[in-house]
Amino acid sequence: MAKIFYIIFLIPLFCFSQVVETQSDTTETKYLIIKGDSIPRTSIDLDEVMLLHKLEFDSKEDKRRYLILKRKTLKVYHYAHLAAIRLDTLNARLGRMKKKRDRKRYAKKIQKYIDGEFSAELKKLTRTEGQILIKLIHRQTGKTTFELIKELRNGWRAFWYNNTASLFDLSLKREFDPMNVKEDYLIEDILQRNFQSGRLERQKDALGLDFFELSDKWLKDDPKTTSANERSN
Repeated sequence: MAKIFYIIFLIPLFCFSQVVETQSDTTETKYLIIKGDSIPRTSIDLDEVMLLHKLEFDSKEDKRRYLILKRKTLKVYHYAHLAAIRLDTLNARLGRMKKKRDRKRYAKKIQKYIDGEFSAELKKLTRTEGQILIKLIHRQTGKTTFELIKELRNGWRAFWYNNTASLFDLSLKREFDPMNVKEDYLIEDILQRNFQSGRLERQKDALGLDFFELSDKWLKDDPKTTSANERSN
């Protein structure tokens, strides 16, 4: 399992601003300083709050499957989150290197570091945890694990890894599709609830997902309809 996944981890616009307060006898005005320009600010910035629907289950079995999926999703999200960060960092640094030799040397150093940091943990993942991780990598990076390996290594290596994964009933080409796959929607539901509670660090997805749109779609469907591939083993 480690050979399949550790390769994925090989994978700003900064606006410096400050708030300056000025106070007269009766009023207080705050100015937002952006690159030398003073902009009066008369409102208070508040964090976005997402109101989520109440969880309801038709049976104890449905609740049990959801809780199993939650446990597995929380376990592997950390790796998908890091994959997106590693990919941004890797691409940024490689983009500043003009010599192909320097790029290859840097990539090898990253490989050794990641192999030592994550290999032992990834070996412990179950088949279903691996499936969820593959989906979440697509959610966080906008690219399938197969595409990332193909870009960072070569097409043949991506093909080989994909066929190795198939022995475990995994596909590195699997996409995260919460609009059409019920299990993916439930995964997104789990993420949003744990972002809101602070249990998971929020990281914007790379797919432009609209959770309210997803919820409207699935909550209108028959909640008793559950296909076999939507169940977590």
